[in-house]
Amino acid sequence: MSDRPDTYQKALRINLNEAQYGTFAEIGAGQEVAGWFFRVGGASGTIAKTISAYDMAVSDAIYGPSDRYVSRQRLEAMLVHEYRLTLERLQAARGSTTAFFAFADTVATRRYQQHGDGHGWMGVRFQTRPAGDASEIILHVKMRDTHRDHEREALGILGVNLLYGALEQHADAATLLASLMDDLSRDRIEIDMIRCTGPAFAGVDNRVLSLQLVQKEFTDAALFTADGEVAQPSDVLHKRSVLVARGRFRPITTVALDVVERGHEQFIADPRLAGETPLVLLEMTLHDLALERGIDYDDFLARVDILRALGKAVIVSRYGRFFPLVEWLARHTQKMIGLTLGVPTLQNVVDAKFYDDLDAGVLESAGRTFKDNVTLYVYPGRDPATGAVVTADTLPIAPTERLLLAYLLETRRIQPIRRYDTSLLDVSAADVRRSIEAGDAAWERMTPPAIVPLIKERRLFGWRPPRAI
Repeated sequence: MSDRPDTYQKALRINLNEAQYGTFAEIGAGQEVAGWFFRVGGASGTIAKTISAYDMAVSDAIYGPSDRYVSRQRLEAMLVHEYRLTLERLQAARGSTTAFFAFADTVATRRYQQHGDGHGWMGVRFQTRPAGDASEIILHVKMRDTHRDHEREALGILGVNLLYGALEQHADAATLLASLMDDLSRDRIEIDMIRCTGPAFAGVDNRVLSLQLVQKEFTDAALFTADGEVAQPSDVLHKRSVLVARGRFRPITTVALDVVERGHEQFIADPRLAGETPLVLLEMTLHDLALERGIDYDDFLARVDILRALGKAVIVSRYGRFFPLVEWLARHTQKMIGLTLGVPTLQNVVDAKFYDDLDAGVLESAGRTFKDNVTLYVYPGRDPATGAVVTADTLPIAPTERLLLAYLLETRRIQPIRRYDTSLLDVSAADVRRSIEAGDAAWERMTPPAIVPLIKERRLFGWRPPRAI
């Protein structure tokens, strides 16, 4: 077999390893994953049981009730139940020589005469050695094929890739992650969430794996909750209004936090929110994360941990412009969307030169950005030449772009942030980093107090304790 086996070879290799044995539980389509192991031959060496609890009442009787059948909650209940049964029934007979596993998926493929992509949850709980503690991988997948048979085919391939990765590649999480899309393409499958736990993944940070999903273009964005957990975007954003602030956050400064807080203040005053408390997300793009040597994962985790210390959830995305970010958000929620930014970023939003690749140029970008439920809140800046405060109303731009901006201001698609602190306008992240690296304590006044101890404790962004005299 080659160093990079195909789906057939992966399934056969697992079947021929008599030290691995387990159960397949699949709900919502057919037995696409288990079918591969029957098809290639030697399935008796791998499969203890297959089950498809397709009927909802049967599923509830086995795994317990659930609000949604295609959900993380249902998947985890399946994995716990099937893994426990496998050990109870087989541990005494062959537990000293066999590493057991339970594979599960719960999916919704395209429905007849209904629009929308299929999606599902997939996971595996497994031992890496006989009698060892269990490790687990779970992921969420969106299926892009337009024909149900093709969806099921892609689902089967992904399932084989996942099980093979768990059993054969768990020692190298990056290799495991990359192999999930073997014999597949982004046109067929999107993986927008993955979580690995247990002794097989000691030292693995799931936030890095999620970032790698975006880097490898397996998905366009990954989301981390304020407590640092990776999350599937729809689970977090469904029926939630959301306010997003984009930045590098290296580190977050007092002015950057003020941009978020003042934007939030105006956003919640919108009567269309009807008293709802929106979710606040801080977004970093791959470009925001890039340093001279590329993306440094430790640096990335430092930024996420600082934002976590402020109680902020984080998005990492591939979106350089705002309109695809808005479109991504709109796929996950139909509620209000707010974006808060500074005047230099606004200048790029309405600058025609950034949209030459669009058929209708900047007008197309505006049409795709400013839906009825989308508002931009713009924080002022200071003109470096004159020292004057520049707002969304007074931003100096070309006459043709001024007309577009005037329209967006008049219709309140863009709103200047009116309450701001002029003393913060001269603060910049570059000055903060220079101050940190120089050992000058001035940076502590330019960053939120809550993150100062964390920067010192972990010696982030070049901070070093002062030398004793």
